[in-house]
Amino acid sequence: MGKDFAFKDVFKSKIKPASVEEMLSKIPVFEKLEVKELRQVASIVHRRQYAKGEFVFYQGDPGLGMYVVEKGKVGIVVVGEEGAQKEVTELTDGDFFGEIALLDESARSASVIVKEDSELIGFFRPDLFDIIEKTPKTGLKIVVKLAEMIGERLRNMNNEFSRLRAELETVKQSKEAGNEKAHSKKKKSNT
Repeated sequence: MGKDFAFKDVFKSKIKPASVEEMLSKIPVFEKLEVKELRQVASIVHRRQYAKGEFVFYQGDPGLGMYVVEKGKVGIVVVGEEGAQKEVTELTDGDFFGEIALLDESARSASVIVKEDSELIGFFRPDLFDIIEKTPKTGLKIVVKLAEMIGERLRNMNNEFSRLRAELETVKQSKEAGNEKAHSKKKKSNT
């Protein structure tokens, strides 16, 4: 369940938009919104420039919201058990990350480091709650889409887990058969 499975195209959007509204309309979280609703979201997002080498957030930080790469390149990095950093994937213009934090404030599962000077758009949990309070219909569209995305990822992970479990069972059975064969050979050679 390596790099290819965990993040393969999960955050990809690959667009060259003319406006923030157009960019947001290509992000799955916002794709069901009407033009008026997109303008509402675009009016409250936070735009920030990051310098190469700067961290957007660190693994273990509380999740506060999601980000869209408006322009530039970031790397998703995890710290392993031995403390070694490993880049899981690289995201560029139009890609997004951190959307689960719109629903909860769980610790970030990875760090995000800027690989070249970049411009990011942030949409945070308080922004979502503000939309839910002011225009519940728009907020509901966003939350339902988030739930759909999480459900799809969970199904994909369950399928991958089942595949890996079956693969492990096959390896285990092969090893046991090999051990029995070796034990049988040893027993014959001792007689």
